[in-house]
Amino acid sequence: MKIFQRLTKKKSLSFVIILTFFSFFYSTAQSDKESKVAISTKPFSDGVNHWYFINDKTNIVNAVPNQPKYDESEYTKIADNILYFQRDNGGWPKNYDMRAILTPEQINDVVKTKSVLHTTFDNSTTYTHIYYLAQVYTQTKIEKYKDACLKGIDFILEAQYPNGGWPQYFPLEKGYSRHITFNDGAYMGIMNLLGKIVQNDPNLSFVDSETKNKVSISYEKGIDCILKTQISDHGKLTAWCQQHDEITLLPTWARKFEPPSVSNAESVDIVLFLMKIENPSEQIIRSVQGAIKWFSDSKIYNTRVETFQAPEFDSKYKKVTDDRRVVIDSTAPPIWTRYYELGTGRPLFCDRDSVYLYSLAEVSRERRSGYAWYTYNPEKALKKYPEWQKKWTPETDILKQ
Repeated sequence: MKIFQRLTKKKSLSFVIILTFFSFFYSTAQSDKESKVAISTKPFSDGVNHWYFINDKTNIVNAVPNQPKYDESEYTKIADNILYFQRDNGGWPKNYDMRAILTPEQINDVVKTKSVLHTTFDNSTTYTHIYYLAQVYTQTKIEKYKDACLKGIDFILEAQYPNGGWPQYFPLEKGYSRHITFNDGAYMGIMNLLGKIVQNDPNLSFVDSETKNKVSISYEKGIDCILKTQISDHGKLTAWCQQHDEITLLPTWARKFEPPSVSNAESVDIVLFLMKIENPSEQIIRSVQGAIKWFSDSKIYNTRVETFQAPEFDSKYKKVTDDRRVVIDSTAPPIWTRYYELGTGRPLFCDRDSVYLYSLAEVSRERRSGYAWYTYNPEKALKKYPEWQKKWTPETDILKQ
């Protein structure tokens, strides 16, 4: 009986030890999973929305129904997707979901097109992929991510024009994509990435000194191009156009409804970038002051834009279910139109026939409801201005002149 009790105790003790081990293992695994760094994929959201919701015949692959996705914590798998999509020249095509769990057929189709150099900065492409890979390499030290990241940086350097600007697509293609492109944050997305390298961002500390020197030169050329493209109206600096001619640097057409103009929406990120520069030159100070004055002078008061449901119809481009109208509202905060006419400063609109229009009501419903004609973005720059002004131009406040 005593022998049996001793055996029973030994079995119980063994069971407790085993149970404790598995409990510790399980809790550690859970803790590791919970504490694993998630790298944000939000910078890819524009491309994601296009892939799922806009039919594009040029897509390499299309989403399958209920396409599964990786969790953001599965960053090496997301990074592997990014490697699949990287082209042989180091750039990326636009409008795909990097979190998608691709089917074998999708992977095969993507990899087969690596030699097709239809690569771009549009819709937050390429510069976002590069920084994501940099973050993954910093976390994992897996060489393939560093190599792809450096190849992407080389692509950016090669794509830059001698005057410091960047096209929307590189290698260069026909049409407006050759122009220097501020539209949708392309230019400033590149500049912010290069700025991270120049300013020793910890996620890019692996960039070798030779590449970093090239990046520094490219970054300064990029700033110089920004200053040279700023639009002057009768000798007064205003803001920038969405796209500027790559040779003359003058405002130019993009798509048929995107005219040469002062474009407030795109100009805000440029100004915020210039405001972050430490010890700005006199030229940078004049640039910021001119743009801030323009934002202040181009405010539109007592106005808001209202979106409402309307009879559904299928346009050539998408299904249209709503409409927009401008409403007079004395309580509304200041608002700005996306475009202002060169020379007159009038709020400007356009349609797919490229005819200048001067009210939202004149724009066709498909374009009226499907494009951001008004913006509140300049308020961001105006709010930042007082602090910047006190730091760098304490004796000159352009808004009090």
